[in-house]
Amino acid sequence: MIEPGQPLLSVARQCALLGLARSSYYYRPRGVSAADLAAMRLLDEVFTAHPYFGARRLAEALVDRGQPIGRDRVRRLMRQLGLVAIYPKQRLSLPDSQHRVYPYRLRGLTIGQPDQVWCADVTYIRLQHGFAYLVAVMDWYSRYVLSWELSLSLDSDFCVHALKSALAWSRPGIFNTDQGCQFTATAFTDVLRDADITISMDGRGRVFDNIMIERLWRTVKYEEVYLHDYLTFFDGREQLGRYLRFYNEERRHTALGRQTPSMTYWAGRNRPALTG
Repeated sequence: MIEPGQPLLSVARQCALLGLARSSYYYRPRGVSAADLAAMRLLDEVFTAHPYFGARRLAEALVDRGQPIGRDRVRRLMRQLGLVAIYPKQRLSLPDSQHRVYPYRLRGLTIGQPDQVWCADVTYIRLQHGFAYLVAVMDWYSRYVLSWELSLSLDSDFCVHALKSALAWSRPGIFNTDQGCQFTATAFTDVLRDADITISMDGRGRVFDNIMIERLWRTVKYEEVYLHDYLTFFDGREQLGRYLRFYNEERRHTALGRQTPSMTYWAGRNRPALTG
């Protein structure tokens, strides 16, 4: 909204009229340093292998791998990557009071058909000169990835877009996520409520409540992300799309009777729905 070459109004006057500090107009965000990017790449690998490591143990593991780093810096990078260790924690903070947290609905539930339960999660994807975030919506029973999106920021918009893409051609009975701000945001939960879908959320610090999609992330990272060095965001999106098509259509799972997620999902949708 600022016009720097405006002949009648200086930049300072335009900022004043908009209620904007002039320093904010001239501010240019500083990119992530090369040292932080190197630490984040290694941190992601260690955390994927040991999701129960907290900041202290992660710092020790990175130092052992030749990456000098302190606990406070690891904690800052974990926040930036959206990583939370799996262990019982004191209740030191409360969720945002503006966002409702829903109960976990899957405890004791037998999941025996497609579209009974869907789940979603976000994970960090490293690029050669930066990083991005990947969200996936997956059918719990068949492990079929219904939709996915890649984003350069952790706002809720790309998660909402992935949700709407999945809902464009099917609908679950229950939708399960963690308590991340992307999924507790009203923009996300309103879409589910409007579609009359039961919302389920993991307990705090209970990553195994959403275990199916956690397994998906391990598979994607070990079989795709860690084997490639995505040059750009667009390169990463293209290669991830290629891999996720392979995952759905060609990669057979022992737990699915050596069937692919696609085979299991579509075969299950063609049989009568379970009752009770």
